[in-house]
Amino acid sequence: MFTGIVEEVGSIRSLAREADSVVLSVSAGVVRDGLRPGDSVSVDGACLTVTGLDAEGFTVGLSPETLRRTSLGAVGEGTRVNLERAVRVGDRLGGHIVQGHVDGVGMLTGLRPEGDSVIVTVEAPESLGRYIVEKGFVAVDGASLTVTARDGFTFSIALVSYSQEHLALADKPVGSQVNIEVDIVAKYVESLLGARLQVTGDS
Repeated sequence: MFTGIVEEVGSIRSLAREADSVVLSVSAGVVRDGLRPGDSVSVDGACLTVTGLDAEGFTVGLSPETLRRTSLGAVGEGTRVNLERAVRVGDRLGGHIVQGHVDGVGMLTGLRPEGDSVIVTVEAPESLGRYIVEKGFVAVDGASLTVTARDGFTFSIALVSYSQEHLALADKPVGSQVNIEVDIVAKYVESLLGARLQVTGDS
């Protein structure tokens, strides 16, 4: 589990294809500290397992499912990525509960300066629209952010100056893909209410 509070922006060192999978090598300093093979780490919002370590960073494997469901299949050498280690019991939950299970890939459709902030507009897959609410949480490339506006399945978030300096999202141009994970609480509520309504309807 993660909090969506990005610890570090790393960069892709290399991608090596092995049959149907990809071995991704990531440069990291802060996040590298304390990692061990087998640990979970969030790379642009995708929960991945550390397969190797060296002095400059770590490696992870990308399965065909990960390549299908996230934007990581489109990264290249030098691409900056948001990194976060799994939360430890007793850590502050500064963002919200983020599983690292990407629900869909959206598209960055707008960047608009507003004071010292940048308003970022994202078009989410239509199936995720109902989970995104104004002033609610959403994880974009693994970063816990607050929805400032929503129109259908398009939503906006504000990147304050600190976020612009500490998130890889600030580097992305319009048209870029982003990983989206909606609030897990919303999905549980929908599932529980759906089951309750089905029982009511059957009785």
